[in-house]
Amino acid sequence: MLIDGRFCGPPGSGNGGYTAGLLAAQLGAGPAEVTLRRPPPLDTELTVARTDAGVELADCAELVAVAAPATVDVEPVPWTAERGVYPGHTHHPFPSCYVCGPDNKEGLRIYPGRIGAGRTAADWVVPDDVSSATVWAALDCPGGWTIQLEERPSVLGRFAVRIDAMPAPGSECVIVGELRGTEGRKSHPVTSLYGPGGELLAVARATWIALA
Repeated sequence: MLIDGRFCGPPGSGNGGYTAGLLAAQLGAGPAEVTLRRPPPLDTELTVARTDAGVELADCAELVAVAAPATVDVEPVPWTAERGVYPGHTHHPFPSCYVCGPDNKEGLRIYPGRIGAGRTAADWVVPDDVSSATVWAALDCPGGWTIQLEERPSVLGRFAVRIDAMPAPGSECVIVGELRGTEGRKSHPVTSLYGPGGELLAVARATWIALA
């Protein structure tokens, strides 16, 4: 497996949500959980190996991520018409991020605005080449921005996603995020993807880890 350079997150590494989605696709259809062990390297041939529990992604002998089938039964974040100011336009720890980076002209251009303490909302025009990995990526950063990322840079550590229906290319969707808890350096947001008619398409739970 190779993560193309345009799918970046922090400098020099793959976007966590996109990488997790690529690896989860190796399991086939169904909800899955991915744990990222280290920053996924870009433009590097990585090895995917099947295990009794699921699949592993490795760079030579070094483990990058593991994926396994999972139950994702969290309460979805409710749809909302509210929109807020996206802080990443002025202060962004990773401005080249594929999902939410204002400097990434080939990215998804999802800019989650804050609509209250620990809540975000963003519009998303679905690209023509949408895949399950794209959906995983889209659900990633709206959860991250429920944390004060501009003040507390954090990265995705674990991500579990359930896709009920794929969004149609070109459709105008809404992604909402809500912080459900914190524990030391860990934050636990939930994100939900809604279609143009307000129908729930996907839901995710995540663990983000603040950088030391």
